Amino acid sequence: MKPLTGRELCRLLEGRGWVLHRVSGSHHIYKHVELGRVVSVPVHAGRTLKKGLQRALLKAAGIEPD
Repeated sequence: MKPLTGRELCRLLEGRGWVLHRVSGSHHIYKHVELGRVVSVPVHAGRTLKKGLQRALLKAAGIEPD
């Protein structure tokens, strides 16, 4: 699994039907209408997400880690 930044993960979510619901500080809150789920993505100045956090966010979004 390739390490992603918060911004790259946001683009991935948006490409899969997630919509930016709001921004709270450095966290972007995404919502998926059909799935009824909410995911909070930390976007910190180009830093990559740690492996466990990235895997957990992808799992919560219903995306298989590649």
